[in-house]
Amino acid sequence: MTERISDKSSFDNNDENKYVGSNALYADVQRTMQLAAEMNTGWHTEAEVRDCLRQITCSAIDDSVRVFTPFHINYGKKTSFGHDCFLNFGCTFLAIGGITIEDGVFIGPHCVLATEYHPEDPATRHSLLTKPIVVKRGAWLGANVTVLPGVTIGENAIVAAGSVVTKDVPDNMVVAGVPAKTIREIKQRTMS
Repeated sequence: MTERISDKSSFDNNDENKYVGSNALYADVQRTMQLAAEMNTGWHTEAEVRDCLRQITCSAIDDSVRVFTPFHINYGKKTSFGHDCFLNFGCTFLAIGGITIEDGVFIGPHCVLATEYHPEDPATRHSLLTKPIVVKRGAWLGANVTVLPGVTIGENAIVAAGSVVTKDVPDNMVVAGVPAKTIREIKQRTMS
């Protein structure tokens, strides 16, 4: 589902109506970016980074979550992290549309998850459109992956380094390329 954010249509966040350019949305974005800047300045323990993430997302963050800074995010209230997640250095979340990171997800360095985009038509290009991103349990995004609005990465899927994901990725598959295409099923080894 696409959410349209403009001067004439609302942004739904916990039953509050917010508009691009509104004081409320602007304040939330500025608050998030300030907290992220503080988190990215100087050395912080993993526990301190998690505390910053709790403030950014206004939600619980399990002690098993690990995020290497810098981590850039513009809006935290619609972002959630499952247990045992790992985000490597330099990730960027454009998260007004909502980002869900489920349990056991690995996200490599310098990945971009972008829930926001603009219409092609120059007459409406200043509108902001959003679609949520979901990264399901056990998925792994290699270095420098870009995930575009509305994409779901399936359970245990692997996205090869440098890929641009424009469409949903099935469970247990490896995808690669620009745009990312299915390469094969994941090789699973039975432990004996």
